[in-house]
Amino acid sequence: MYVERRGHGTPVLLLHGFGVDHRILLPLEEVFDKEPGWERIYPDLPGFGRTPGRDDVRGSDDVVDELVRFIGAELGDRRFALVGNSWGGMLARAVAARMPHRVLGLCLLCPAIVAERGERDLPPRTVLKEDPELISSLAATERELYQQEAVVESAQDWQRFHEFVLPGILAADQAAAQRIEARYAARLESGRYEGPALVLTGRQDDIVGYRDAWRVLEDYPRATFAVLDAAGHNAPLERPELTGPLVADWLRRMRAEER
Repeated sequence: MYVERRGHGTPVLLLHGFGVDHRILLPLEEVFDKEPGWERIYPDLPGFGRTPGRDDVRGSDDVVDELVRFIGAELGDRRFALVGNSWGGMLARAVAARMPHRVLGLCLLCPAIVAERGERDLPPRTVLKEDPELISSLAATERELYQQEAVVESAQDWQRFHEFVLPGILAADQAAAQRIEARYAARLESGRYEGPALVLTGRQDDIVGYRDAWRVLEDYPRATFAVLDAAGHNAPLERPELTGPLVADWLRRMRAEER
C-alpha cells in the first residue's frame, strides 16, 4: 500500500473512506501540529489513491486482512491509535476487534456503522445554505460531485473539498471499488471497545447518518459522542473549528492513559 507518513512518536493509523484516498484526512494535521509526539500513518487502501486494486482484494474483510498484515510488518508489537473515516471507521472497528489490546484509542469520523445502505437510518438530504454564484462557476463534474454532499455551500467549503476530497474521487480504481462494494460489510467479532474513543457525526449526513452511531453508544464506555450541526458526511472538513478540539481532547486522553 502507498503510505504517507508525518511526524514522529506514537503511531496513529488513519483510514480513509470509500471512494476517496488518504488526503481526506490530511486536514487533521492542523490538530497534530499542536499536539506533538504522534507519528501519523496515512495509507491509501487497495484500489484507492496510489494503491492499485488487486484481484484478490474482493471485499472489506480482505482489506482488514491487508491492514492487519501491514500493522504486523510496519509496527511490530508497538501499540497504536486508530482513526477511521466513513468506510474507514468500519475497518477501524474491525481492526480494533481483532487486536483490542494493541489499540490505544479509536476515533471514528462519520463512521459507516450499518453496512447495508438500505438499512441505514438517514436524515433527508438537506442543504442549509446555497451559493448559486459558486455553483455556476464550477465545471459540470465538479458541480455534481460537490453538490452530492455539501450542506453549506461556500467558497471556503468548496476549496477544502477541491483539495482534500475531489482528487481521491478522481483517482479511484472503479473496477476495484465495485469488487469491494459487493462485499462491503466487514466482519466484526465484537463491537465493544473500552479505550479512549471519539465518535463524531454530522447532523445532516445523509450518506451514513448519525442515529446508527448513537445506537452503539454503550459499546464505547470511554467515548465522547458528538453530532455536529451544519455538517454532512464531510463533517470534519465542514466544521474544523469543532472537530479540532474534539480530536485534540481524544489525543490527550490517550496520553493520560500512558502515564
